[in-house]
Amino acid sequence: MAQNLIILHGWQSSKEKWQAIKEEIEKKGIRVIAPDLPGFKEGTRLSKPWTFDDYIAWLTNFISSENLSEPFFLLGHSFGGALAAKYALQNPSRVGKLFLVAASCVRRKTLKRRVLAYFSKFIKKFSFLPLYSLFRKATYKFIIRNSDYIHAEGFLEDTYLNVIKEDLSPVLHSIHVPTVIIWGDKDDTTPIRDGRFISKEIANSKFELIHGADHRLNTKNPDELVKIVLRNI
Repeated sequence: MAQNLIILHGWQSSKEKWQAIKEEIEKKGIRVIAPDLPGFKEGTRLSKPWTFDDYIAWLTNFISSENLSEPFFLLGHSFGGALAAKYALQNPSRVGKLFLVAASCVRRKTLKRRVLAYFSKFIKKFSFLPLYSLFRKATYKFIIRNSDYIHAEGFLEDTYLNVIKEDLSPVLHSIHVPTVIIWGDKDDTTPIRDGRFISKEIANSKFELIHGADHRLNTKNPDELVKIVLRNI
């Protein structure tokens, strides 16, 4: 029976960004399942704001629908990494090995995050303006600068604010699934200190570093990423 690997992409990404990696891994006889997480493409738009637990519920239902009869490998990148970590925490017997790729498991309460929460409420007061979308993006680009929230529209605005409240730091030590943590040393989205912290908290873990890589490991360092995954399966 073929081994199974589920790949969960990051925030506002898609399964297409993992297609090249999927094809390379499948050459080794491993079945790769890479779904589109809801909310980021036509056909998966949200009808209301979601919470982190809504995504976990969706993921649980999706995996159940695949009828996988044996423990599978679970890989998550960035936001998808946080989802993978929490799923493995809740379903340890189902996950044979966990791969956390620049996973957003650590959500510190920073000044930037408090400012974002405050301005998100303030800016919405102007949603009646004809050019509200441009006004919103310009304001956030000036105040927040580098944030996924700038590009979130519709129900994804509140969904993003809900998601970044989920800090898995206090529960990482409870993950007992064998875990491979993969990080780029030039990552300025999820800094390398987060990866090392996650590795320290998860007892049964291995830390793999890709030198010169930033947060976009799947598109900028696919060959190195594939090699690490395959040698740890």
